[in-house]
Amino acid sequence: MGGWEYKGSASNRLWHKSALGKVISEEILYLTDAEVIFCHEHRNIQLPYEEWITECIKRNPSILDEYTILESLRKPGNKIMITENADLYNFKEEYNTWGLRWPSDIHPRDGEPIAEIRWFHSSEKLDIEEIFSWASNIRDKNRIAEILIIDNELSVVTYRIEIINPKGNLIIPTLKDYIEIESIEEKIKLNNDNIFIPNNIEWKHENIGIPYSNGRILDGDTKRMIYNITNQKEHEMDISESIIYDLLKKGLHPRPGFKYGSKWRCYETGIEEDHAPWLVVHPDDGPKNWEEACLISRLTAGVNKKWLFPIMKDNWFYVSITRPPADSRWNNPIRR
Repeated sequence: MGGWEYKGSASNRLWHKSALGKVISEEILYLTDAEVIFCHEHRNIQLPYEEWITECIKRNPSILDEYTILESLRKPGNKIMITENADLYNFKEEYNTWGLRWPSDIHPRDGEPIAEIRWFHSSEKLDIEEIFSWASNIRDKNRIAEILIIDNELSVVTYRIEIINPKGNLIIPTLKDYIEIESIEEKIKLNNDNIFIPNNIEWKHENIGIPYSNGRILDGDTKRMIYNITNQKEHEMDISESIIYDLLKKGLHPRPGFKYGSKWRCYETGIEEDHAPWLVVHPDDGPKNWEEACLISRLTAGVNKKWLFPIMKDNWFYVSITRPPADSRWNNPIRR
């Protein structure tokens, strides 16, 4: 059993000013292990006894990580309530939420949290479907889904989980359009399962295929998607075909994303008008742990884009792990 029932003279101040701990009575404040260390380091509170830190680490090997996360959040002034202290309230936080966050000028007794928080070590496995479910429920409460990642150096980076519904303004192909493409007789097979369609018709949709040398190239996924749509075999489409179909239904222009390390890059407008704001990964090729996810997010942000991970739940949804605005990037001083 961790934590500490603090009975010192500062108990009232720790709660009413800093929203630390859980009030047991007017004179007793329960602090979690991480809060005990934070109060010792930043509120001049003595540890329960000399060997407490050593015993705490033996009892809870991740306590230094957890304290560092708490410090990163609290140093800028945020009010943080660790969820094990929230049982006296009805904030309806998610089961896997570690902490709740308020801005510096709002106390938990006065209003709802603006964010729910989880933290992971960079080496931990990424369960993107579970993260999607967690973030979806938080979005429904108009809260921010925040993830803090800590590495072996005890360095912290902040991310937000967003459920994105990308939209473009290109004309959405109809079934008739797909039938017209499928009915073209002159198709030339290329390598890699692609086909070349000579420019024998007026091509209506620039978001289907790639123009090249007086014709149009269709990749294998697009070719098979069109075949399945026109033959009423939508249920037989594989993941790639289904995602392409969904992106086209959203008015987007999917193109290969090879040079960005993704399956597709997607334009919202004509390819000559603007850059592609979205990079869509294939679900089978997504990051396997948080270190990989952080790397992808940083690389994508570096080229002014957002990466999207497709999740199928009756329809396609798109999850993005993104860096928050500059004033909401909670990190910590690295101790060397």
